[in-house]
Amino acid sequence: MTIADLREQNLIIFEAISGSRAYGTNLPHSDTDLKGVFVLPEDEFFGLNYVPQVANDSNDEVFYELRRFVELLLKNNPTVLELLGTPADCVIYKHPLFEQFQAADFLSRLCRQSFAEYAVAQIRKAKGLNKKINHPEPPARKSVLDFCYVTVGAGAQPVAYWLARNSFEQGQCGLANVPHLTDLYALFVDATPQRQLGYRGLLRDPETSQDVLLSAVPKGEEPLAYLSFNRNGYSTYCRVFREYWDWVEKRNAERYQNTVQHGKNYDAKNMLHVFRLLQMAAEIAETGQLQVRRPNREFLLQIRRGEFEYETLVAEAETLVAQVEAAFAQSGLPEAPDKAAAEQLLIRVRKAFYASQAVAS
Repeated sequence: MTIADLREQNLIIFEAISGSRAYGTNLPHSDTDLKGVFVLPEDEFFGLNYVPQVANDSNDEVFYELRRFVELLLKNNPTVLELLGTPADCVIYKHPLFEQFQAADFLSRLCRQSFAEYAVAQIRKAKGLNKKINHPEPPARKSVLDFCYVTVGAGAQPVAYWLARNSFEQGQCGLANVPHLTDLYALFVDATPQRQLGYRGLLRDPETSQDVLLSAVPKGEEPLAYLSFNRNGYSTYCRVFREYWDWVEKRNAERYQNTVQHGKNYDAKNMLHVFRLLQMAAEIAETGQLQVRRPNREFLLQIRRGEFEYETLVAEAETLVAQVEAAFAQSGLPEAPDKAAAEQLLIRVRKAFYASQAVAS
């Protein structure tokens, strides 16, 4: 099923412009996002092929099936709740049956989690982006040997430095496990003219190996030193390296360029949503009302333009999180929406919609 199918079969009961244009934070080049609600044809609803939502390829047009819509309302999902607060100038179509869905019937203390905790996750995301921008990973990945150290007296030296200092090659070395000691190895060096001891070196392949290489050591050979492999450090580095270059590959090029251009090293659009969500959460807790069109458009656009320092925004956001927590602690909102009432509303609207379609046909 496609959005075109929903339109052709007159299944849409609500359609609206969402995102920045609904919030009032849009710019001339902003995309136009569409969200809406539809009702499955009666036969399909009672059959085996339930379709919870339909979207276009870019996912900037999303329509929720009525049951899925109510399920998300009961969870106080911000994206779905915001549909019930859509400004009039953003409503494209509203079926008379959809009038029965009112935000006030669904707002609850769950908004603390759905709005505020999501915003906190965005703050963590912003911190991660800030770290990636300020601490880029070089394209050449480090080797296992970069995390290996050799004992020297009471201290240790990087194995590469130790090898160079002693005019050894890693290929003439052999490693053997030291019993009872994790990631510590006895290090042997084959000084024979043709490397007759047959040591295998420290790594199988310096560019691709994920671990050190062990060798068979003839009985009676004495280790020249001991090598420690910082396995945890290497694993952490590999994860960070992989995440960084995955981010480089998948990042939104336009948003990244905007981040670089304003010079504050944070995703300004991301931080805008942090403040929007936290402010909406506070309003919900204090007033029991949902206000989608933001009254502080200019402040939010200042964030988007990168007019504030990153550290200042993070500190203010964390203060706002504390205020939201305090507001919900004193709020008169119910713990959760009335599930039984929502279910009856769902049934009532669905039956009425199918009845209207039967009459129309």
